[in-house]
Amino acid sequence: MNSFLGNKLEIKGLVAVLALLFVLASGANAKDIVLAHDGHSDYTIIIPLNATKAEQKAAHIFQSYFKQVCGVTLSIKTESGPTGGNSIFIGTDRNTAVYFEPMRSEREFVVATQAENLVITAQRTGTAILPAVYYFIEHYLGCSKPSNVPAIVPEKNEVTVPSILQVDVIAPFEYAEVYEPMEADDEFREWHGMDRFEALWGLWGHSFNKLVPAQVNFKTHPEYYALVHGKRQATQLCLSNEAVFQMVVAELRRRMKDDPDAKYWSVSPNDDNGYCTCEQCRAADAADGGPQGSLIKFVNRVAAEFPDKIITTLAYGYTHKPPTVTRPASNVVVFLSDIDAYRDLPLRTSGSAAGFRHDLEGWQATGARIYVWDYITEFTNYLAPFPDQNTYKDNIAYFKEHGVKGILMQGSGETYSADAPYKTFVAASLLNDPDADLAQLTNSFMTAYYGKAAQEMMQFQETMGSKLMMSHHRLDIYGNPVNEWSGYLTTDAVDRYSGLFERAYAKAEGDKELTARLVAEQLQLEYTVLQQARFFGIEPHGIFAQHGPGIWAVRPELKKKVDEFVVNCKKAGVKELSEGGLTPEQYKEEWTNIFKAGVTQNLALGATVSLAYPFAEDYPAKGNRTLVDGNPGYNDFSYNWLCFYGTPMQGTVDLGKQIKVSRVSMHFLDDPRHWIFLPASVKVELSTDGTHYTTVDEGPMKEEDEHYDIAIKPYGMELKVPQPVRYIRVTANNRASLPDWRQRENKKPMIACDEIYVQ
Repeated sequence: MNSFLGNKLEIKGLVAVLALLFVLASGANAKDIVLAHDGHSDYTIIIPLNATKAEQKAAHIFQSYFKQVCGVTLSIKTESGPTGGNSIFIGTDRNTAVYFEPMRSEREFVVATQAENLVITAQRTGTAILPAVYYFIEHYLGCSKPSNVPAIVPEKNEVTVPSILQVDVIAPFEYAEVYEPMEADDEFREWHGMDRFEALWGLWGHSFNKLVPAQVNFKTHPEYYALVHGKRQATQLCLSNEAVFQMVVAELRRRMKDDPDAKYWSVSPNDDNGYCTCEQCRAADAADGGPQGSLIKFVNRVAAEFPDKIITTLAYGYTHKPPTVTRPASNVVVFLSDIDAYRDLPLRTSGSAAGFRHDLEGWQATGARIYVWDYITEFTNYLAPFPDQNTYKDNIAYFKEHGVKGILMQGSGETYSADAPYKTFVAASLLNDPDADLAQLTNSFMTAYYGKAAQEMMQFQETMGSKLMMSHHRLDIYGNPVNEWSGYLTTDAVDRYSGLFERAYAKAEGDKELTARLVAEQLQLEYTVLQQARFFGIEPHGIFAQHGPGIWAVRPELKKKVDEFVVNCKKAGVKELSEGGLTPEQYKEEWTNIFKAGVTQNLALGATVSLAYPFAEDYPAKGNRTLVDGNPGYNDFSYNWLCFYGTPMQGTVDLGKQIKVSRVSMHFLDDPRHWIFLPASVKVELSTDGTHYTTVDEGPMKEEDEHYDIAIKPYGMELKVPQPVRYIRVTANNRASLPDWRQRENKKPMIACDEIYVQ
């Protein structure tokens, strides 16, 4: 059975049990109930006299789809007394002819028959009546809603349901969200029983600065904020300050008055480090084994002021560990992040998730009400292939086994990303039924969404997933498709994937909607090719082709590819290509600048480079030759830059023979968000024999004030008179420590250099 919602069945009530036993014992199939036949129906939709908005909406949804399927418009009436004739009860609040036990959860619904009536019901304080109606529409009308596209609706001459039917569905989690653009489609979200934080949260996510904004209070009341390295800083709040507590409570009261229906309210640290180390906060932390102590104590105090609300907080960054003594209050939700884990293996077994597993078990032991903040996209490159869906089933099962009550699977949010429709469907289905079969879900989606091209798209997913496993590469939410040039995104692999799309396009010929879906899906391959072209540069598959000694020109097909890519991004709904906010238009501007810059002449091109200290192994680029490969670094530090973490960069370039040199220059990346800073100082030395060096330039580089934008800064020196040189040694010294405004435990300053030009 096609399972968009999942159907954990329970038989409830003595009458239903006896009826089922009778059918099983007799071995006979009871005659189906006919709701409509040949354009006619004897049924009426009945809703409660005081129907909620959700019940009224559910009734009209049922009415609409019923008409689309069989051409019959059912009337909608209120339940104001005894009802004669055949009825379809939606959201009934009284015992009609069916015996129901009280609903155990706001996320439970029942679809049942008794005599000739159909009943679809749920607890009236929630909105489960909507997925209940969609459950019926899918399973008994045969409709499907695979993504944020119009539902697929068959035409039927007859609509029937089993005469003995009682389906009881209880969603396994009290909160479930897949944060992808598909969730903006209300029908898709309600059909699949998904939540949306905008609808439930009065205050969401990192909230300290929203509750006590530093831009308003820090200058006049620095004591409200964290004491870090002996100095008050606006990184976090001082949670032992009574005035801060009173301000937080007052601000929450004000917001709750404006938004009385909101269920959740976040009291959570900013997305930064720098927690308070004043005497009182340190004492609270010491009692609970770390800075989570003062946080949970503070949040519990706030929660006590609002016993009818749910206060959420984040176990993330410096607060990821559970407190050793303090227990979260019953109306506190702890949102635990698994951000540090790679995504190629399930969290249950991945070595990178060991810390998360330990934290989850620890929080579980505190009795906390735990939600998990999970991640299903590559935040640095939303359109990069990120085949992690094979881990969803095991991860969700693992969460459930450990008492997790809610799950947010964060994807690309409002912007289209690689495989977003498919991955959203799979994730939503498994959040409703963790026991669902992934292969069946994949087949259901591909058939519904890609139709004639379903086989090729299934093969595309299977092939890429297989190549990822064979490569043994890590799937990093802060990775880059460039780094997979030797993994599951080799040029040969991309060619093979593209071949599957060519076959799919052939099958879709004449079908504009299907072709558009394929074009959107293929954006991940187009993006990979473009990004890797920046990495390959003047090499095969790169940006430039050589037309003679020292003459390089942009490959003409690449300009066309960039233009088509940007156009197709807009059609697909790509608003940003990364969490940093890079738009398709800005991406095109980057390419325009790359094309204009061309290839800089370099006498050191292809020279031998030796390093005195190893580069950062997480960002290998092309190794030592990164500094002389002819390809400059761009704004993304993870490729084309050679990075040095906590050590100097000392590289010696051997030109192979003596050459007259007049200028030596290089570029350094300034990217504080990733703890990459300009060197403290740079020294350039020249030699003819590799033993005796002469310093020709040495000086400091200016330390920048607080900022978080990215810049590429040049450093160069010129000789008044060109002189013969064979060896060039460049030493760039890392700063001794991080600046006060970017402190983080276990972090050191990093240098990123590319490339060393000799002219």
